[in-house]
Amino acid sequence: MLVAPNELIERARAELTALPAAASVRLAYAAAHVVMRDEYANCTHTPDHPADAATLEPYIDWDATLDIRRRLALRGFGIAEAMDTAQRFAIGWENAARLITQTGDLSPPVPFIAGAGADGVAPPAAAPPARRRWTPLIDEVIRQAHFIRSAGGLPIILPLPTLVRSAATPPEFFEVYAAIIRAVPGPLFVHWLGEAFMPELRGYFPADSFERIMELDPAKVRGVKLSLLDPAREIDIRQRLLARDQIVLTGDDLHFPELIAGDAGADLRWSSIDDGRGARPLALGDFGHALLGILDAISEPASLALQFLAHARHDRYLDLMAPCARLAAAIFEPPTWRYKAGLALIAWLNGWQTNRMLVNHEERVPGIAYDRRVAELALAAGCITPSDVAVDRLATLTRDST
Repeated sequence: MLVAPNELIERARAELTALPAAASVRLAYAAAHVVMRDEYANCTHTPDHPADAATLEPYIDWDATLDIRRRLALRGFGIAEAMDTAQRFAIGWENAARLITQTGDLSPPVPFIAGAGADGVAPPAAAPPARRRWTPLIDEVIRQAHFIRSAGGLPIILPLPTLVRSAATPPEFFEVYAAIIRAVPGPLFVHWLGEAFMPELRGYFPADSFERIMELDPAKVRGVKLSLLDPAREIDIRQRLLARDQIVLTGDDLHFPELIAGDAGADLRWSSIDDGRGARPLALGDFGHALLGILDAISEPASLALQFLAHARHDRYLDLMAPCARLAAAIFEPPTWRYKAGLALIAWLNGWQTNRMLVNHEERVPGIAYDRRVAELALAAGCITPSDVAVDRLATLTRDST
């Protein structure tokens, strides 16, 4: 495959140099993946036979992992740390805490956001009183949220699969989240991860529990990250939250260009969010902000596209995002959870890591046809920087397919 400068990217850069600086009108957090050391090739872990957190720790390439985050920050993105893209439910809290600390030490220009969960907490005993039943889970989420705040980040409450496994009722969902929200300083966010990403989360936020949680303290709970892959439902939720000055951080890696753009003719108003360094402007309107794994792969074109959006140039924004959406459709094709393989592949092709391995060798799941399709679409979207490394590694994919 030929690696040449991407004409769309080159033209966008030239156009932007002629425009004045414009304030960003979208929050945009890039969820970043984890890089493994070359020695991990000798480990036999698989998604069906995963390693424990302590075993994984020496095989994580911490320097390369941090470099991925540094590059994203330099392109203007906030970092979404220790979330699904970082294989959070596989690496455990100990490794997640190290990621959070190191990202905080970067002092990125845009404060980072990180997942607070209940890693390692045993399922509760089905014994009354019900409220006490959930105390260990609640306490662990609170502990992790305070850790994130101490590292300089904003907490986002990760999905709690134990609630589904234990058949928690809608009132129990509400009581668990209410206890966490009352105990954690704001601002904070809620994460609703759909079953496409984690099948065991089917039925999460039963009945009206989500709406009740979001109504509880809008000044503290500033929004939700939605990863439901259902754009119509996301728009409905977005419009209802907007009435309380809450936002949706879209996690829809398939429909993100349109969801971020929103209604081009919608009224724009400004609020603020205190990120720990003081109040920052927060744009409100009938559109989405972003917290996306695909931004890990498309940071170059997406950063340019968002600059055009700040100038209300929706046409140029969509020109750049359209090929990114085609790439995302390939990366996130079912089974959706294997998408990290596409992110690691693109980083490897760019020379940002020496291999394309993932925790528990998830990179082996998709196969060479997936790799080649992702590489071709990444080239078309301007996500591969021309270099000798890229040429050599693309040639490897070609040889592997013959």
